[in-house]
Amino acid sequence: MLRKSLAVLYTALALGANPVAADIAAMRDGDMKKLALHSTLVALADVALLDAADEQKSLADFHGKWVVLNFWATWCAPCRHEMPSLDRLQLALPDIAVVPVATGRNAVPGIQKFYTEAGIVNLPILRDPKSQLSRSASVMALPVTLILNPQGKEVARLIGDAEWDSDSAKAILTALSAQ
Repeated sequence: MLRKSLAVLYTALALGANPVAADIAAMRDGDMKKLALHSTLVALADVALLDAADEQKSLADFHGKWVVLNFWATWCAPCRHEMPSLDRLQLALPDIAVVPVATGRNAVPGIQKFYTEAGIVNLPILRDPKSQLSRSASVMALPVTLILNPQGKEVARLIGDAEWDSDSAKAILTALSAQ
């Protein structure tokens, strides 16, 4: 009991005793228990990404929306496992941008083949071929998912794979987007 009380106290202090953040922390269940909510917003580097046609894109293209930014790779088994849940999340919460970024060497035909095999139809193909964005965001392993506010600042991070279309994930993202 003491351990749980200390965990609640620590979470409240870490979140700056922000009641909304505390409510969101309380919503974490299942895989979402790995979601770390930040007490201070984190800025991301403005790094050019490439789409499937090698056109430059930017995270700034998503400003004005809450973003679920997922770093993944075609060779990463946990990434491949979680991608369908990200696709279902995009369908379930269309006002939130789910943005997967294939980091490192990921050939477009390989990404397209995986999307087809996994039935991914709601997500864009974006690539970070030199891992510039992932390095600048201190992504050390895959998958890693960042939640960005409408100004493009990181508010939370989850390391490892997760079921992003779970009730807990949808509740957290709905609560965040209502702020």
